[in-house]
Amino acid sequence: MNGMVNKVQLIGNLGADPDIKEFEKDRKMARMRIATNEHYRNSNNEKVTNTTWHNVVAWGSLANIAEKYIKKGSEVVIEGKLNNNSWEDKDGNKRYSTDVVANEILLLDKKKDQ
Repeated sequence: MNGMVNKVQLIGNLGADPDIKEFEKDRKMARMRIATNEHYRNSNNEKVTNTTWHNVVAWGSLANIAEKYIKKGSEVVIEGKLNNNSWEDKDGNKRYSTDVVANEILLLDKKKDQ
């Protein structure tokens, strides 16, 4: 391997409609929560599903796509990079979050008229 890469690919469903924020000069940001599922059988041969939630942020034209085409339940492929954040809450406690900053979005839902 020639170098280190920060790359994430998720295939999952939106838990809610994207939260769209508009900034100066028509700059938009979309925040989304994507659920991915892992399926396996436990020692009793029972099917188990583990769901993991991911925070996704999309900017610019990707935010426009999210606003126009993606809704709660939509199945999407998100490609991007991990971004770690830290801040202090109102009580002075250190908080952390990890977001996926999208650089590509692929819609997997079929149109209703197809």
